[in-house]
Amino acid sequence: MPTDTSISSVLRAPLAAVADEGLAGRDLPTIVAVKPVGDGRFTGPCHDIGTPSVYGGLVLAQAVMAARATLPAQGELHSLHAYFLSLGVQAPIDYAVERLRDGKNYSARRVTASQSGGVIFEATVSAQVPEPGMDAHPPQPAVVGPSGLQSETAYRAQTAEQWPVHQRALRLAPLGIEYRRETPLDMLNPVRAEGPTRIWLKACQNLPGDMALHQALLAYASDHGLLVTAIAPYPLSLARGEVRLASLDHTLWFHRPFRMDDWLLYVVECRNIGGGRALCKGEFFQQGRLVASVAQEGLMRVAPAAQARQPVAA
Repeated sequence: MPTDTSISSVLRAPLAAVADEGLAGRDLPTIVAVKPVGDGRFTGPCHDIGTPSVYGGLVLAQAVMAARATLPAQGELHSLHAYFLSLGVQAPIDYAVERLRDGKNYSARRVTASQSGGVIFEATVSAQVPEPGMDAHPPQPAVVGPSGLQSETAYRAQTAEQWPVHQRALRLAPLGIEYRRETPLDMLNPVRAEGPTRIWLKACQNLPGDMALHQALLAYASDHGLLVTAIAPYPLSLARGEVRLASLDHTLWFHRPFRMDDWLLYVVECRNIGGGRALCKGEFFQQGRLVASVAQEGLMRVAPAAQARQPVAA
C-alpha cells in the first residue's frame, strides 16, 4: 500500500493542539498491537495520523508483531522485506502469517495484510537465535545532540500561520514518536539542502523491555522522514503539490539491541532518482552503535512546472 504523502489533501487534527507533541495518552504498545483471531491470523486497528491513506509505518509495525507471535520464543527478528501493494484505507487491517521455515537457528515468515479481502501489503520476516560472532560497524556521525533542537511538531505549529487556511491542519507524523531534525523541514517553502538528513527520534513514553515491541516501533518510526530526503537538494514543495511521494517497498535490518524510549540518531540519504522513483537509505545509531539499517524505494512524481525548474542531469 503506497503511503501517499501528497500533503495538500491532508486535513486532520489542528497543529495548535499538538504543539507540545500532544501525544500523552497515545499508548505505543496499543497502537502497534494485533489481536489473534486463529490459525495464524490477526487483526490490527488503524490509527489515523492525518495521511489520506493508512500510514505505511503502522502496517510495518503490526506485521512485525504478527510475525513475532508465531516465531519460536528464542528467535529475534533480524530482517524484514516488504512491499506496499495498494493504498490502504483508514480501517482495521487483517494479517495472515505463513510459516516458511523453522530451522535450528533461523525462522522465516510471510505476512500478508489485507482490507475488505484485498491485499495491500506483503512482507517476509526472518528471525535468528542469537549467537556470538565478530562485531564491527561504522562510527556514529558527530552531530549536535537532541537537547538543543526543536521538535517537528513544535516547528509546524510555529510556522502554521504561513500556510493557506485549508492546509493548517497538517500533522503527518506517527503518533507517540518525537522527531527532532538537525535542520527543520519546511514543506511549504523548502530550502535547498545537500548531504544526509539527520533526525533524532524517541518514543514519548517509557516502554517495557520486549525487544519485539522496540523493533516494531522502529519499523513504525522508520517510514517517516525517509523518502522525503530525496527532494531536499532541489528543493520541491510537498505542500504546494510540486511533487508526489509514495512508498513502494521497505527493508529493515536489525543489527543490535536498542531501546525506543532512548534517543536514536536516524541518518538518511538519497542514493538514486530515476524512472519516476527514488531510493533512500538510512541508518539508526544509539549510544555510538549502529543498531539498524533501512532502505526504501518510492514513487517520485514531479509536477511539470516544477520539473522545468530543475537542472538537467549530465
